[in-house]
Amino acid sequence: MTTGEPAAPEQSESGNSLLNAVKEIVIVLVCALVLSVLVRTFLVQAFYVPSQSMENTLMVNDRIIASKINTKIGGVNRGEVVVFKDPGNWLPESHSNAGPVQKAMEFIGVLPSSSGDDLVKRVIGVAGDRVVCCSPSGQIVLNGVVLNEPYIKPGSSTNQKVFDVTVPDDSIFVMGDNREASADSRFHLDENDGAVPVGNVVGKVVLKVWPFSQFGTVGTPEVFDDPALNKNPGAGLLPSAGEK
Repeated sequence: MTTGEPAAPEQSESGNSLLNAVKEIVIVLVCALVLSVLVRTFLVQAFYVPSQSMENTLMVNDRIIASKINTKIGGVNRGEVVVFKDPGNWLPESHSNAGPVQKAMEFIGVLPSSSGDDLVKRVIGVAGDRVVCCSPSGQIVLNGVVLNEPYIKPGSSTNQKVFDVTVPDDSIFVMGDNREASADSRFHLDENDGAVPVGNVVGKVVLKVWPFSQFGTVGTPEVFDDPALNKNPGAGLLPSAGEK
């Protein structure tokens, strides 16, 4: 004989199990989001390549990973490809079309940054280096050493601008690998000798992750390992720009 009363304890237990499961999922998601933001803030960040200036090393719309921890620990070094914030009037004013969802996903690191004020170039000189353009053969001269630059886009010359600068303290001199399509340090010599403050550097580009067929590391060319680059910048240099 039944009483017709509902099985209240069983229903209660079922409800508690569902609530606990939801709580666990929420906790996992929150922890994952916090971890993602921390990784983006302190370790690595994804970016789009916005222009042709780094061809053929990096192509337009390539997705790249910049390591912030490398820069914090090892500083910024010659030959590295770096992402940096516009030091002032290098880029035209831009207005992002990203919606709130996309911006949120960029903030937590799910999508690459599309802020429009980031640039990617190769570091040619660091503080104290003397950078001269050009040698009789049209090459960059760094601290008296004529650079053989195999990373430059084939067919691209490097003598669009004649200059002779010593990189200021806490700064870097940057150039694109596609020299004929890169409005880099050479074209901003009137401000800080064209150099970018180290504080503007977001990170060192270490990986190209998309398209997946081009997945791989982005290294530092061997030419920058030459010990002669560390000698007295004034020794044995070619005449400075404008000298006979």
